[in-house]
Amino acid sequence: MPPPTFFRAGAAALLSAVAVAVPGIALPAHAGTSAGTAVLSWYDATARAVATAGAPTQVTNNRTWAVGWLAAARAQRGSGSAAYQHAALAGALHRALTTLTPGAAADADAVLAADLATIPGGTAKDGGLAAGRAAADRLIAERATDGLDPASVNAPFPVPAPAPGVWQPTPPAYAPAAQYGNRVAQPFTLHSAAQFRPGPPPALDSARYRADLAEVRAYGAADSTARTQAQTDTATFWLGSSLTLYTPILRAAVEQSRGSLAERTRLVALFHVALVDTQIATSDAKYAYQRWRPVTAIRTGAIDPDPGWRPLHDTPAHPDYPSGHNTYSGAAEQVLTALAGPRARSPYTIGSPTAPGVTRTYRDWHQPSAENVDARVWSGIHTRSADEAGIRLGRDVAAHTLRHAGDLLR
Repeated sequence: MPPPTFFRAGAAALLSAVAVAVPGIALPAHAGTSAGTAVLSWYDATARAVATAGAPTQVTNNRTWAVGWLAAARAQRGSGSAAYQHAALAGALHRALTTLTPGAAADADAVLAADLATIPGGTAKDGGLAAGRAAADRLIAERATDGLDPASVNAPFPVPAPAPGVWQPTPPAYAPAAQYGNRVAQPFTLHSAAQFRPGPPPALDSARYRADLAEVRAYGAADSTARTQAQTDTATFWLGSSLTLYTPILRAAVEQSRGSLAERTRLVALFHVALVDTQIATSDAKYAYQRWRPVTAIRTGAIDPDPGWRPLHDTPAHPDYPSGHNTYSGAAEQVLTALAGPRARSPYTIGSPTAPGVTRTYRDWHQPSAENVDARVWSGIHTRSADEAGIRLGRDVAAHTLRHAGDLLR
């Protein structure tokens, strides 16, 4: 996961990335919607709210998505009426966005007015709207002290004394450690943050560690002669916020889904619940092992130290193992594969906040994960072991979320 500044820097890019995914949609417009398009209307409203009025911490913004969409999914279970479920979606999302991202309230108000105008009046509409609001209020109250506010997420970390393998602040900023507080935040479904903690990283005297370090040294250096331009482009494309990069990917799955309004609502809800829990589990593992970053290992370690070595991209301010970008990718792939199938129904295109004007097109949910694994090595900021452990951890947490979907939706 990148430092919090990545999210702020990528806010405008998130909006353009969603627009890239669905070229025919002009995001600022508030055209009326039918029940068939209500999910996308509120999806885009949530993306705008998070991008323009969200928190500086990624997991806090994932929680905003999770709260709004999980509240809607819970409220929709109260009736089989299409009008009721549509109104429940509108009520829950409007209440969640105006409460959790008040800076985006005017936009949410406009979306609500346009959306409600498409729902036939009557007891189903009124009941669904009230149920959605009530479900959002309850869930917001339940999560009010969950430890996922920005100050709690970035609780101070006492930096350990320098030692082989132990994380230290990294150049050029030598910034304080980020996301230390995630590990004690309240999950949605995990029994504990350590429930799926991966085994330890490779020992410093192991062949795997030597291979990992040699790969990053050669392919992740700022002045690498081994890394190709295509590899550099991949590293740059996947550098930014995982939430920003995956917002259009999930949107493509929602748009292409043949499920009902309620089924598509659950897809968004379960995706973000899984990603909140994944980020909690990621910080648990990172700070349990406190493994140093490649730049520290290469500059000061026992294997051919090179004090002048620089990575292609600046290293995020938290330990190496496991890779947060890859826990995010692994969880996202697991949810999308389980609920939308292994392949997209048609190709989808996304942009990137760190590669302005560049787009990539995919046909499944796995290729972004595969590129993330390579990208973090080619950026010079993670070992391959950390990336692969991240994918596994994300998949484990997401599978657990899906197994407990019934409990979540009650």
